[in-house]
Amino acid sequence: MRAIAFTLLILGLLRNNVRAGTSISSLRMAAVQFERELTCRKWDCECAFKHQRGCCCAAPELQEMEDQIFARMMDLLTNMSQLGDGILEVIGGLRVAFTASMSRRTNCFGPFTRNSPIPYDVVTLNHGSGYNPALGIFTAPRSGVYSFSFSVYSKVGEEGEKMYYKVQLMRNGEVVASTWEDNREDTEDSSSQTVLLSLQKGGQVYVELLMGRQLCGIHEGLNSFSGSLIYATLA
Repeated sequence: MRAIAFTLLILGLLRNNVRAGTSISSLRMAAVQFERELTCRKWDCECAFKHQRGCCCAAPELQEMEDQIFARMMDLLTNMSQLGDGILEVIGGLRVAFTASMSRRTNCFGPFTRNSPIPYDVVTLNHGSGYNPALGIFTAPRSGVYSFSFSVYSKVGEEGEKMYYKVQLMRNGEVVASTWEDNREDTEDSSSQTVLLSLQKGGQVYVELLMGRQLCGIHEGLNSFSGSLIYATLA
């Protein structure tokens, strides 16, 4: 009620001053001489008489509120950005895919005295840098479900020569898929396998040739190994 009475007084003085052609200083003097209790508290009530139009008695509190809202909005934006990064990482924002093949060879690969990883040294895709062409091993950069494929091709020199190979896909040292040929009827042969595997971060997958076996007549692109992340998991 006091604030309303004060406002009415100011409006009345303003109307009288305008009619009388007096200056704004008279209005300021009337407000300063006002002896009743005001409800401004922390408000700068003289602001309206000292500064430009639009200055408000509540300006300090409004500015404080604006600063608080701005700080809160910045906190929310930061939290949303962090949440977005986390969601992208969980749902597969990290792209993981590779494709590699054996380069052309005039000699056979094998036979060896022990199982040997096949060196797919021609790399055409390696998103996520999970595949190591020097070792022929893929290391999962994050946990998830992956798709892996490998193809095998071999050609013997003459008819009646034995076609003898066995190639297997390994996950952390264990066999998960294999393909083989052992006959004297074929001069060349090819096969392929595709599997879905669940891997923990750091899990390794590779293709190996069994001991005593060999791959011959290798043409670039016919012996290949590829994989990709289908979706990521938390563990």
